[in-house]
Amino acid sequence: MQKQIKILSIDDDPNIHTAVKKVLESKSYQVVTALDGDEGLRKVVEEKPDLIILDVIMPGKSGFEVCKELKTHHKYHSFSQIPVLMLTVYPEDREEMHLSMREGMTMEAEDYLHKPFDPDELLNRVGELLKEKS
Repeated sequence: MQKQIKILSIDDDPNIHTAVKKVLESKSYQVVTALDGDEGLRKVVEEKPDLIILDVIMPGKSGFEVCKELKTHHKYHSFSQIPVLMLTVYPEDREEMHLSMREGMTMEAEDYLHKPFDPDELLNRVGELLKEKS
């Protein structure tokens, strides 16, 4: 029996969790959620997900901080290869968006997707990141 792929969604918006879960569970992915960065990092260790979908703008630790900690801190070394898809709103200011994307990519996130997201695009990005991981 094939292991079910587990995806951790870290976002402070419960509506995003609902939408992400609905889309991903339609393709038989198991979805685990966390409402902030600290809870997300704890769940990485507890759940050992195959992929992380990470909001950028959250109270407490931002998604960039969570990603950086996951990818560079020795405490998370055994989890640092988990692909991260940053998911965030599209800022009104294009200059700010450009800087945010650049900062996100320097944090070693593997991909970046804007909210609101297209369900098919989310599935495509998740599928590509999981293929690259295996």
